[in-house]
Amino acid sequence: MKWGLTKRDDDSFFGVDTFRRELSRLFDDFFSISPSTLSKNGWMPTVDVEEDDKAIHVKAELPGIEEKDLRVTLENRLLTISGEKTEERKEENKRYMVSERRFGSFQRSITLPEEADSKGIEAKFKNGILSIEIPKLESTRPKKIKIDVK
Repeated sequence: MKWGLTKRDDDSFFGVDTFRRELSRLFDDFFSISPSTLSKNGWMPTVDVEEDDKAIHVKAELPGIEEKDLRVTLENRLLTISGEKTEERKEENKRYMVSERRFGSFQRSITLPEEADSKGIEAKFKNGILSIEIPKLESTRPKKIKIDVK
């Protein structure tokens, strides 16, 4: 390789990649996190979803995205993060030896459980990380029951 970059031979890892893809799809279906159709260039932000007794926490890595190019919507328990990452290139007689960064539109959707409270959702965006907190309905939170000693 002239530029010191290597690329694995896709044929030699076909079985492992197929297994990994199918396993990933199984987990995506199980947790109801389903990426929408990939854009033409295949760019998709990574997402973490965590849950505790009080809320559901979603974090998405969106490097290179500006807040103005980002949208978060909720409709029928479907939380959708979408936006566009624009390319900064200027074609002034430059030859690119390597171009691996991805640009374009994206969309990720997460089906929220019934206990999610749509009224109290908060979203924050800092340093390329989108953090969304979805509180759970008070009626669905675990309650500690006091035990009287007689």
